[in-house]
Amino acid sequence: MKKQNLVGIDDMAFYAPSLYLPIETLAKERDLEYVKLNKGLGLTHMAIPDAHEDAATMAANAAAEIIEKNELNPRDIGRIYLGTESALDGAKPTATYVLTMLRDKYRETYGGDCFRNCDVVDLTFACIGGVDALHNTLDWVRGDETRMGIVITSDNAKYELASTGEYTQGAGAVAMLIKHNPRLLAIHDIVGVGTKGVHDFYKPKRTAKKAQIIAEVLELAGVENTDIQAVLQNLPESLEVNGVLDNNEEMLTLHKDTPVFDGQYSNQCYQDRIREAYAHFRSLAEEKEYFSEDENLLKRWSRLIFHLPYAFHAKRIFSEIFMKELQNADEWHTYLQENDLTMPRRENEDDAAFEKVYAGFLRSITKTSGYREFVQQKMEKAQRASSLIGNMYACSIFMGLMSSLESDWKEGEDLKDATFGFFGYGSGSKSKCFEADLQPQWKEIVAKFNIFNRLEKRTAVDYATYENLHRGRQKESVIAPQDEFSIDRIGTEGVREGARYYKFTVAVPDSETPVSV
Repeated sequence: MKKQNLVGIDDMAFYAPSLYLPIETLAKERDLEYVKLNKGLGLTHMAIPDAHEDAATMAANAAAEIIEKNELNPRDIGRIYLGTESALDGAKPTATYVLTMLRDKYRETYGGDCFRNCDVVDLTFACIGGVDALHNTLDWVRGDETRMGIVITSDNAKYELASTGEYTQGAGAVAMLIKHNPRLLAIHDIVGVGTKGVHDFYKPKRTAKKAQIIAEVLELAGVENTDIQAVLQNLPESLEVNGVLDNNEEMLTLHKDTPVFDGQYSNQCYQDRIREAYAHFRSLAEEKEYFSEDENLLKRWSRLIFHLPYAFHAKRIFSEIFMKELQNADEWHTYLQENDLTMPRRENEDDAAFEKVYAGFLRSITKTSGYREFVQQKMEKAQRASSLIGNMYACSIFMGLMSSLESDWKEGEDLKDATFGFFGYGSGSKSKCFEADLQPQWKEIVAKFNIFNRLEKRTAVDYATYENLHRGRQKESVIAPQDEFSIDRIGTEGVREGARYYKFTVAVPDSETPVSV
């Protein structure tokens, strides 16, 4: 490996909501087999935002932890880039809300203009937007040794009730301090990319005709035989807008936080993109002589960190690259013989028939003892936090990194000179493959993560509370905010309609009332 200008992640922090729903509770309500969800997918708990939380508050809470435990002066932070697909506005970046919250919290110490020259923006590409924000910021930091930035990922992974994605839901935020000579991870500047425009998972602008809405309302009201067109003619002709139906557009545009998705197709897209990104990464790294053509990445990478839509997804999907690395090292034929496997060959089958056989063969690889040992050694520890939180969209890959590092630290793993491999994925679709070197001070940094102790202190909710929060019926917080940012109010009319306002609530002794600032 050639020596590089060392830039990377100096420290990390996370925020998870204080509430969670046990997956067993959801399984009983939906008449699902808990064992399949738990043993098959690795699901245990689902993090749920309280009524006062959104992507902005979670992001600000994670960022504040990074700032305070590193005693950062806000004036030294050149940018705060946010990767999210839970944006709160179609134009105004969610990162601006984060910036405002941080400014208000630290203005007494550093002045009201302490973030005045800080660059902020949202980056959105489904679950890989945070990786994009990371790489963008790494490139910016490399340009000047005085530069320092914070990358945040924050998402609420929300699906329709009773959908096939519901049990994978989760929420939270991860913040990362990006610097020269980082104490945690030095990230290499070789990035493999695989991209293809598909519709495996997306959140479209949906439309509805005014006549359709009126008809549904009248039907619910028990009004029959109504001339809908006559009702529409009662709408004012003026250009002034005075209500939901009284607007200047023929169709009403609806936005939903829940996606349109095809689970099986998305899994295939994930597998295709990581294969393409991995192949691109190998070709770039070999061309630039980062390593030789015959180097085995399975041995080179001490840990593998993936985007995890659910905890066990990576170990289910990685078998194809596992096979290709063994082929590259001329070890595949021996592996087939040792495990009594027969590689399928395309003969007269059509594409669909062969792909079905090939998919079955890849599943058979995951059942071999060699593959299971590989997963246990290099991938399992990253799954642990995911099992307790659920899908975090853009945060997922970074929560996996924190989970793996804290588990290794607790178990006394040395990991001297370890190199980690990363596979990010975002629907739509894109994957990025890259690697990073663990730094000598990693234990000092990881010792302060405190992931699993904090997750143990959360509060379980019953199904009724979960559904009320999901539907937006729960207006009051289940647990009142303390020492955290929260939603104060949302504008309702005029030029401040939809504007969001936040506050920070300081925890005080139980006998007193929490103070908001």
